[in-house]
Amino acid sequence: MTLKNSVSDYTEKEFVRLLQRIIGNDASEEEENKLVHHFNTLCGHPAGSDLIFYPEDGADDSAEGITQTVKVNRPGFRRHLHALN
Repeated sequence: MTLKNSVSDYTEKEFVRLLQRIIGNDASEEEENKLVHHFNTLCGHPAGSDLIFYPEDGADDSAEGITQTVKVNRPGFRRHLHALN
């Protein structure tokens, strides 16, 4: 998975895939730590990775739900190319 420099470099779909990779725990511990650190750097949310590992009661802790939470706090996902036409 290629990590990008800014949330504006990700489409929502790509960001969901990043979260699915973290949540799925299918990477080595070293790789997962790298992905979590990257998420914390990008998300700009005060809760950071707690959105993933310690969500608030009733929060949608799916990859899609976390993406929507981040989107509210940090708008600016790159639009998909098809949306530009």
